[in-house]
Amino acid sequence: MDWLNRFYATLRVRFDEAVCFVQIYRPDAANAIDARLIEELGAVLRECEADAKVVVLEGLPDVFCSGADFRELQAHADGGLAPDTRHPGPLYELWLRLAHGPYVTIAHVRGRANAGGVGFVAACDLVVCDEGATFSLSELLFGVMPACVQPFLVRRIGVAKANYMTLTTQPISAMQATAWGLADVCDANSESVLRMHLLRLRRLEPVAIARYKRYAAVLDRSLAQAKPHALAANVEVFSDPHNLSNIVRFVTTGRFPWEAA
Repeated sequence: MDWLNRFYATLRVRFDEAVCFVQIYRPDAANAIDARLIEELGAVLRECEADAKVVVLEGLPDVFCSGADFRELQAHADGGLAPDTRHPGPLYELWLRLAHGPYVTIAHVRGRANAGGVGFVAACDLVVCDEGATFSLSELLFGVMPACVQPFLVRRIGVAKANYMTLTTQPISAMQATAWGLADVCDANSESVLRMHLLRLRRLEPVAIARYKRYAAVLDRSLAQAKPHALAANVEVFSDPHNLSNIVRFVTTGRFPWEAA
């Protein structure tokens, strides 16, 4: 497993008894999603197919993942690059790998999960969260929408609740997320709960996990069916100059679109 010794700019990776712990680690960017993160996490998940029974995805204590890195989008705009340079396909494939890969995926959420961070959560098989965790979709505040998150979120909590989170843009608490099914377990000591789950999951045979995950993917083809529509909608909203202007303004001034200059 030489891949464990590689340098990762956006991740911290460790392996323990067939469990791969992957921590999103971009403390200077609020654990935002950039192209490097997508590339590195995708590479780790591919390696885990041969070596891991369980993949635990974690963030920082105060922020699990804050969503797309607006600074990267601003850099594209400032550099005169095409609006769809950062195509959503690789991120959607990453979430598909979490959902359908031949291992059990667990999101361990502490702090804030926003926008694409909710996509990571919804894509995982199991979700364990701390009592202080929050979950939100802020995209409509900037004129865009969580197009790629929606298929995974709808699969988790249903259309009506996903619609509520999208339209209100307000965070929901860990307790509410658990009641809605976005999280499976909420506890003040989420580390302890995670360890208890891993004690049981380590007993499973890799072949049995892989067979079950393949079968589950056949039973629910919604993610694959939604993919072309999700990608097209994402490209549309992130190609809109008005939306890009809103994002760049927020990055440079900290002001939301409705706030005076």
